[in-house]
Amino acid sequence: MIRATVNPNPMTPRFVAVKRCVRETDDVITLEIPSGGANGQAAGFQPGQFNMLYAFGVGEIPISISSDPAVTEHIAHTIRAVGPVSEALARLEHRDQVGVRGPFGSSWPVDEAAGCDVLVIAGGIGLAPLRSAMYDLIRKRERYGRMALVYGARSPDHLLYRTELDGWRRTPDLQVRVAVDYAGPEWAGDVGVVTKQLPKVRVDPHATVAMVCGPEIMIRQTAAALRDMGVPDERIFISLERNMQCAIGSCGHCQFGPHFLCKDGPVFRFDRISAILGLREI
Repeated sequence: MIRATVNPNPMTPRFVAVKRCVRETDDVITLEIPSGGANGQAAGFQPGQFNMLYAFGVGEIPISISSDPAVTEHIAHTIRAVGPVSEALARLEHRDQVGVRGPFGSSWPVDEAAGCDVLVIAGGIGLAPLRSAMYDLIRKRERYGRMALVYGARSPDHLLYRTELDGWRRTPDLQVRVAVDYAGPEWAGDVGVVTKQLPKVRVDPHATVAMVCGPEIMIRQTAAALRDMGVPDERIFISLERNMQCAIGSCGHCQFGPHFLCKDGPVFRFDRISAILGLREI
């Protein structure tokens, strides 16, 4: 496991040039940047962690790291253009400068899941924080029992990482189910929300570790479906993102009950936050 290095001043960004831009969908882009940390050393990260990315003159937002943790030459961030900062980041091109702070936050329980079946469930852009976990899980495939990925998107045009999806489908002993909410006659896959695909997955619920990321309503519905299947709350892990601004638990903007999403999360064991996840104004 590559462990994250600690920046002596976590509030000071380093500035790097974009190495590569990959257009995933009409409104989603993946930026690859150098993986240099303090003093020029490689900055490792754990699957599920995030960086704060700064667009000059616009602002800073948290973006999950979506690349392979074993690759030390660069790191990748997948960004959907939905606001001023993300739109500015999505307009960056090769050699443009971007500010980076991190990595921050908790990670997916890739090593802790050894000996268990593993079920990865993603909705929409939620596949980005889980992509790094998928790389790690596949690389360590012999450590786990049955393994499955269930991924849902609004339409075929909204699917991320098509090359990886094709490769994952061909991976031995890995079940991959991809569903869309709506599609034309050319779509040969599943149609419907991800919870409808769970009964089709071959895992032992009582011996399964589930990793879930997507829109919050999808997370709540998926957690309920996993509970109904028999997956214990302590084996369900979810990733949340709410108004993270400082990334070190200082500003208080991302407070979630007794937790701060930036430093206690973004990955949480479900039994730690299930009681407050559905409450309004939290």
